Amino acid sequence: MAKPAKRAVKKSVPAKKAPPKKVAKPVKSPASRGPTSAEKGRFTLYGFATSGPTYTAALMLSLCKHPFSYIHVNLREGSHKQPDYLVKNRYGQVPALRDGQTVIVQSAAILMHLSESLGKFDAKTPLERHRVREWLFWQWDKLSVPVFRLRQRARGQRQFGDEVRIMYDTEAKAALAVLELELAKAEWVVGKKPTVADVGIYGVLRYASEANIELGHYPHITAWKKRFEELPGFATPEQLLPMESRLI
Repeated sequence: MAKPAKRAVKKSVPAKKAPPKKVAKPVKSPASRGPTSAEKGRFTLYGFATSGPTYTAALMLSLCKHPFSYIHVNLREGSHKQPDYLVKNRYGQVPALRDGQTVIVQSAAILMHLSESLGKFDAKTPLERHRVREWLFWQWDKLSVPVFRLRQRARGQRQFGDEVRIMYDTEAKAALAVLELELAKAEWVVGKKPTVADVGIYGVLRYASEANIELGHYPHITAWKKRFEELPGFATPEQLLPMESRLI
């Protein structure tokens, strides 16, 4: 009797393991990386602690989260009129901003330079850029002069009578009425996001109370001011401007 044929048993071959997938390491964006030594040394701001225009420039740098050195220019001792400073700022005023080998003066020009070179708080269209410039010029022509003059009088830095005080107060209120009407239409002065127009105007209105100007009468300005103060990087003059130089 023939033996039954043995059934072939297939040996199981272990499946090859797939090579482990390579997980790409997250690349840090420039915004998430810490500042390089070159970035730390890029900007130097020259100014005075109680100067509104100096605060405006420092605030812009803070909102852009960019480090900067600060050189205290003692206005009380006339440091802004000395030859070594006049080389930087021909007008003998503060602030002045050194960006590498270039020095920019006048706070509105500094705001525009920072916005354009850092690509932050800038306008998005040619029309918006035009409107930003309009508001910056308007701010210095119609808002800054009365607010800062009244503040200086309250601080004893300027002397003028009630007739002039009333004139400046009337001018300030007229400018605030224009701004209130604009902010009734939108959350920010130009476009859907804050721009240097907002930074420049805030740098003036920060001192309204010191000029004895009550902003509570302007609900849209009050709401805008609150929104602005909630922006990342916002800081007060006391936080940004010491009465001494600070190098990084």
